Amino acid sequence: MQNKIKMLNDIANLHKLCFPHKPWSTKDFTDLKTSGCDIIASQNGFVVWRVVADEAEIITIGVHPDARGNGIASAMLTLVENDVKKRGVKKIFLEVAETNTPALNLYKSNDYNKVGIRPKYYDGIDAILMEKQL
Repeated sequence: MQNKIKMLNDIANLHKLCFPHKPWSTKDFTDLKTSGCDIIASQNGFVVWRVVADEAEIITIGVHPDARGNGIASAMLTLVENDVKKRGVKKIFLEVAETNTPALNLYKSNDYNKVGIRPKYYDGIDAILMEKQL
């Protein structure tokens, strides 16, 4: 149990480096884990997702600022996609701030397509809804 808490604390610290304007706490990650979300993490990146029926949702993905541009996020997307395919998932979706150009480029380069908009979802910034058929 103590190792899990340390791991979730490490992920929360990494999230703070990735998203300093709105960091998530260890409790946030603990709540996600206990609510059925899956988490993959390494020293330089993490991804959180959940599966409901035959759909999956990427909750958050982050890469340490010093490690960006090395394919870590793409590799994590591939791990998630492979995992959810084994579980019978047919579609994976996510939302991303319209101002987050690096993330939009990541998702587009990994065959995610824009399917909608949530106006003013992120503190006045639109969220772009994206999905990928598996």
